[in-house]
Amino acid sequence: MIFARFFHQSPALCLVPGGNKRMKSHAWEQRKLGELSDIIGGGTPSTGNSTYWDGNINWYSPAEISNQIFLSASQRKISELGYSSCSAKILPKGTVLFTSRAGIGKTAILAEEGCTNQGFQSIVPHTNELDSYFIFSRTSELKKYGEVVGAGSTFVEVSGKQMAAMTLMMPPSINEQKVIGSFFKRLDTLLTLHQRQSAGSNLPG
Repeated sequence: MIFARFFHQSPALCLVPGGNKRMKSHAWEQRKLGELSDIIGGGTPSTGNSTYWDGNINWYSPAEISNQIFLSASQRKISELGYSSCSAKILPKGTVLFTSRAGIGKTAILAEEGCTNQGFQSIVPHTNELDSYFIFSRTSELKKYGEVVGAGSTFVEVSGKQMAAMTLMMPPSINEQKVIGSFFKRLDTLLTLHQRQSAGSNLPG
């Protein structure tokens, strides 16, 4: 379990990391996701052209997104020719991948740049406006929104335009986002360490 993925900002109060202090929600602002980030889709080169594949460009599919937080290398890679042949876009480090089709709402953060197939509407935070781990910590909200909006289409899918229109309650400063994001990052790191230690202790000696 990734703790941050289950964080949901209360409409009444928000716990402030570092103590038991509480911050009233009127200090937060309602913002559209598209005001704080670019929402970028993906594409797939022709699988019938071998020159498009086995290059050095990370190319992710939704099947690769599970319980990991950070992604640094994709299972399949595409070539420069493959990249230029399709609608995939290079996404920078810190991008939050978001699956946008059946299985909506799986997320992960890019530790290295890469691109995706068309099963994503990825969130590229604007510098000094949106913190990667903070928006990752809102996965449960992103998922719920995507499922509700996507259910209205012929195929269960949420578009980039729909994701950009999503409204979120946000701290008024990037520094507050980073404090909250860092808090959940530390919790996830400790949880992962604990799970590894527990798994090791259960191995036959």
